[in-house]
Amino acid sequence: MPADPTALPTERTSGAPQERGRRASLADSAVPGTTGAAAPGRRGRVRAWLAVIADRIIATAPRIPVRDLATLRAQFPGLTPEELADKLVAGACAGTATVGAGVGAAAMLPVPPAMPAELATEITGVASIEIKLIAELHEVYGLRPAGNFRQRAMASLTSWTEERGIDIAKPASLNIALGGPMRRELRQQIMKRTLRNLPNLTPFMIGATVGALMNRRDTRRLAEKIRKDLRTKQVPWDALPASDG
Repeated sequence: MPADPTALPTERTSGAPQERGRRASLADSAVPGTTGAAAPGRRGRVRAWLAVIADRIIATAPRIPVRDLATLRAQFPGLTPEELADKLVAGACAGTATVGAGVGAAAMLPVPPAMPAELATEITGVASIEIKLIAELHEVYGLRPAGNFRQRAMASLTSWTEERGIDIAKPASLNIALGGPMRRELRQQIMKRTLRNLPNLTPFMIGATVGALMNRRDTRRLAEKIRKDLRTKQVPWDALPASDG
């Protein structure tokens, strides 16, 4: 049996360079302290790196500025809920595309500047934009979760992690968000995004273009899933309390 089952077929032949599969190699270059197929503690270092990013996202979520329905309707007058949601999704896609283009361009430099830090910054930046989008989509569809601003932020973070709408009958709390199950789900979500974005780091691709396209696609896909879920529970604007819109 080969030492590494992820190796490409040509890499398993005698005399061939002992390199792993393309994605595994990229993962080693992106995550600090994981170079080499037999690097001791590689899995633990990856978990630690993801935990740091997860903690950063959890800490950032309550500080993300979210516009309420009244503010959104004032900024985009005359739009229906679906038209307003379209505007929000377009703006978020443009934002995450810009983040992806910046990191992708950095990866194309002759000596990429601290790619683990760059990748962590991208993941955190994209998460902030998407969490803001999710919170404002809940406003648009008349489904603002209960609780104070911090609790609503945690609910939006949970929605981002699980890629589904918030169950407003079960508002999230800070304790739930900081619990073990939530952290595990958040790390899994971060890992998915990291693995999707690793091709941005290869010098054989046009980094800025690829980074922008991938982030735009992923944000739009997330928004479609959230909106599909919210439409089934949507509350019309004229049925909301006056203070909500």
